Amino acid sequence: MSQPSDRYLVISSDCHAGLPGAKYRDWVDPEYREMFDVAFPMQQSEVERLTRKFMPDEFKAAWRRDTGDGWHGAWDSAERNRQLDGDGIAGEVIFPDGVNDGNLPPFGAGLTLPPEVPSDLIWAGAKAHNRWIAGFCQEEPKRRAGMAVIPMAHDPVRAVEEIRWARANGLRGVFIGPLWGKHEPYHSPVYEPVWSVCEELDMPINIHGGAAPTEDYGDHPGNIGIFITEVAWWSTRPAWFLIWSGVFERHPKLKFVITELGASWVPELKALMDQRFEANHFTAKLAPYRTELTMKPSEYFDRNIWVGASVTSRVDVEMRHKIGVDRMMWGSDFPHPEGAWPYTRKFMAESFHDIPDADVRQMLGLTAAKVYGFDVEALAPLVARIGPRAEDLSLPAAERHVAAAR
Repeated sequence: MSQPSDRYLVISSDCHAGLPGAKYRDWVDPEYREMFDVAFPMQQSEVERLTRKFMPDEFKAAWRRDTGDGWHGAWDSAERNRQLDGDGIAGEVIFPDGVNDGNLPPFGAGLTLPPEVPSDLIWAGAKAHNRWIAGFCQEEPKRRAGMAVIPMAHDPVRAVEEIRWARANGLRGVFIGPLWGKHEPYHSPVYEPVWSVCEELDMPINIHGGAAPTEDYGDHPGNIGIFITEVAWWSTRPAWFLIWSGVFERHPKLKFVITELGASWVPELKALMDQRFEANHFTAKLAPYRTELTMKPSEYFDRNIWVGASVTSRVDVEMRHKIGVDRMMWGSDFPHPEGAWPYTRKFMAESFHDIPDADVRQMLGLTAAKVYGFDVEALAPLVARIGPRAEDLSLPAAERHVAAAR
């Protein structure tokens, strides 16, 4: 069955799932359950403190009123399907941290992957989440692409073993934190086996926005402003470590995805790196630094890197040709309160109205299907039932005709 001609395949490149924190205990290896009992109350207290700091009670109460129990889709499979159906989302890429409100993997093994946590604990938390999310995705294998949490900075050898386990158990990619702290930086040769196994198994490597060195901020009232200004820099930083150190030169089929940071930053970054790559009077005095590369940095970006542009803005969409239409993937960020849910169709229309049909299809679903290995034909019956139509996105009349004729 081919894709419905009058509906869009929508695959969210950025969704989240996680158990209510205490329920992770059953997924932690037995030797770590006593430590879990000690650590969980402390983690929960810290989550509550940060939630009060970043999300005022009045906003949280209003959001809960608007969404009802829909956010239980963070761990409830049937509820999740109901909510995604309502948003027209047929497939999803799933990261940890269900609602950033207690639905977090143990021992800090979530989106921030703090490098200072003892390695045995962070790995115990990662394993607990990976085993749960693998089973959760197996309930809807056509629809869900789970990302394995891989604290590779803590142990690259163990990372390779866990990536092989993840692939064998149906997970479709790996999530690594953007910060490595005092561990080896990502251009170190110690990670070569990780890049190799991800290339071999076609497991995209993902960085997700959220981590920053918050210990630098102190108690200044401008902390939140500082965080939201620089968090994107920390999450994009690994990309140029991999480009300049020749990782993509040595691993041409390696997929690297940067998620939840929009996409408008891409053209400026590519232009900056290409300018620094060019041999001219201003770089003549520098020691050789291009020896690992046979192409311009932007060419590695265009071949190896994608962006999960969550709740893709109109600015991102209008810059799509400078970014690369085939580099951009829309995401809903379900069920996070800063995401599109439950107003996804409205946000889609605001971003994609009057954009050519072929470009919309690429950004909403086709690129993500290719990157993460979704079976488009298998999703077709679901798309025929829930997928948004051209008129939902206010496409121009000529493009609606093209869409209907496909």
